[in-house]
Amino acid sequence: MYLKTLQLRQLRNYQEQRVNFIAPKTILVGNNAQGKSNLLEAVELLATLRSHRMARDRDLVREGEPVAQINATIERQTGISDLSLTLRRNGRRTVALNGESLRRQLDFLGVLNAVQFSSLDLELVRGGPEQRRNWLDTLLIQLEPVYAYILQQYNQVLRQRNAWLKRSQGSAVSGQELEELAVWNAQLVTTGTRVIGRRSRAIERLAPVAQAWHASISDSTEILQVKYAPNVPLAENYPDGVKQAFLEKIEQRTVAEQHQGITLVGPHRDEIELTINQTPARQYGSQGQQRTLVLALKLAELKLIEEVVGEPPLLLLDDVLAELDPNRQNQLLEAIQDRFQTLITTTHLGAFDSQWLKASQILSVQAGQISS
Repeated sequence: MYLKTLQLRQLRNYQEQRVNFIAPKTILVGNNAQGKSNLLEAVELLATLRSHRMARDRDLVREGEPVAQINATIERQTGISDLSLTLRRNGRRTVALNGESLRRQLDFLGVLNAVQFSSLDLELVRGGPEQRRNWLDTLLIQLEPVYAYILQQYNQVLRQRNAWLKRSQGSAVSGQELEELAVWNAQLVTTGTRVIGRRSRAIERLAPVAQAWHASISDSTEILQVKYAPNVPLAENYPDGVKQAFLEKIEQRTVAEQHQGITLVGPHRDEIELTINQTPARQYGSQGQQRTLVLALKLAELKLIEEVVGEPPLLLLDDVLAELDPNRQNQLLEAIQDRFQTLITTTHLGAFDSQWLKASQILSVQAGQISS
């Protein structure tokens, strides 16, 4: 999988910029706040239709402009594809593949695969469960694009059920209203069970790979465990057992939900537990150890996507090399070699040895202008 060209129009601080990628590794060098991360974000949007910065579309469109556009040419084993994503300040985004507008955004996913690694990823360890759910969901969208639709369905039902609970909060509920709640319960269980099943399978595959990478980076001094801790207990006979457990838990929490006016049961409250030597990683050790954990997760993502998709994904490294000590840098650079096309942002070239610099395309980024 190779990103040949990328064109940005009115995106973030870019007015009009085209980049031709001519080496397996591209280093984007420049001071902070010049647009290096914005370029990586554009690639991430093409891969997942999400931004790890969690920005709304209107925040992605350049100040004073109504529309932004990202175009790219991707070369894969199956041939060459042209991707186009249009973001509107006050409207729906649209996508096109090979010049043809797609009615379903789902059909756009999976053409380009990428793994993003930035300093923000330390929040995977330090942050709340929502960060870890978002990370897992973004990975799943690439492993199985239909998951984007499944998650969307679940979130839609969740919003509608929450609206019902808000309306009936603190008041007596009629028989007809209870029937309506039963409908939302059934839909929440059906859509939520699909989310749970896919998250469970993904962690099952990812955990041993991450554990092996972590052992390698830490010289086997620490044992990493990545464990899916669903809000609804996992039953052996999926999906029926999960559905049954889901319904039972909803019934147990109905009074509390009506009192609080919010849904308390379901995968929107899942956790992904990260432990080192059986201690929760949030409470464990130094920033260096937390970085090792995140690095192991990212390398596991690369390997898993490559296994499932059949081609190596792109790797987007946003100013992380400077934050890794020489041992972790070497582990990462060794893992990449020329197997993954890599886009790297940095404020200076001192972190790279001469061999890497020789093999890389080096681009300078200044105030939304890119030059070689």
